[in-house]
Amino acid sequence: MMSILGFLFLVFVLYLGYRLVFDFIIPIYRTTTRIKKGFREMHEKMNQHPGQQNSTSEQNSNDTTKGKVGDYIDFEEIKD
Repeated sequence: MMSILGFLFLVFVLYLGYRLVFDFIIPIYRTTTRIKKGFREMHEKMNQHPGQQNSTSEQNSNDTTKGKVGDYIDFEEIKD
């Protein structure tokens, strides 16, 4: 027969195993699956419209160079 100390040790080990599984392993598993899902969705979105992103970035770069031409104001400092 098991002694009281052996029984308490077994209960303690089972409790630690329970805590390890439900407080550590399962949350890590859920987090990794969410991160993988997010990366997968982001990758799919990038592959759906690859030409659209390039054309908008080219438009933005052309707009900034055109806008800088007329924005410069030449001034002279006046001393009193």
